Amino acid sequence: MTSKWRDIHARHSVLREVILEHQLTASLLQRLWQRGVFDVEILHSAFNAGGYDLVLSGRSITRHVQLKASRAGASTRSQKVGIALARRQAGCVVWMEVDDGLDILGYRVFIPGLDRFDNYPVARHTKANAEGFKAERPAHRVVPATRFIAVDGLDGLLDKLLGPDAWPAPLTG
Repeated sequence: MTSKWRDIHARHSVLREVILEHQLTASLLQRLWQRGVFDVEILHSAFNAGGYDLVLSGRSITRHVQLKASRAGASTRSQKVGIALARRQAGCVVWMEVDDGLDILGYRVFIPGLDRFDNYPVARHTKANAEGFKAERPAHRVVPATRFIAVDGLDGLLDKLLGPDAWPAPLTG
């Protein structure tokens, strides 16, 4: 991890988010295609007021997904998660670990469940004001990495998002 790449990731964070969202969407749809699943939708949220970036709908499950990413080897020990996600019946967070070239190396998933963020501290803004004070972000909570479940590749991610073992084996020639 070089400071050059750290600066590039920080300076172009919005572009990075767009690339990763499109990459994840394409990868999920491709994997479902390979498994013969064609009755699925992935919808993009144009405005993140609801606490999610994507909506996945397949079979009888609809899941609202907030996306997070960190660089491989980074010391990221938590994520700031919007509590509006808890108002969604099946809200979750997908945390992608990426390399400097934006290849996705791994996935972790957080599904709030019944605690609905009550047990997590209120997040603070990353940047301080002129007096050096970092104000609270009352609509966000700090969720530790230990609450995220590592999943095995795209198949593991699909199992967590749309139901375990609900997908047929990959189609062959």
